[in-house]
Amino acid sequence: MAGSEPVTSPDQHKPGHRKSGRVGAVLSALALVVMAFCGNHEGRVEDIWLVGLAALLLVIVIGDAVLRRNGLRS
Repeated sequence: MAGSEPVTSPDQHKPGHRKSGRVGAVLSALALVVMAFCGNHEGRVEDIWLVGLAALLLVIVIGDAVLRRNGLRS
């Protein structure tokens, strides 16, 4: 039975829909920035958190794209 099927480990299976994940992260970051500038809050602490989280999401997406382009991530 093992001769007819390749033996793979769970980490070799590729997750699907990478592009959907990237688009979702960018849209979420955009929503966070819109909430920061169009929110009904008076303090700046909320703005800092919202913009910071949006920047973190974008850094993760850009870092993933760079690593995949350079072949360091499959």
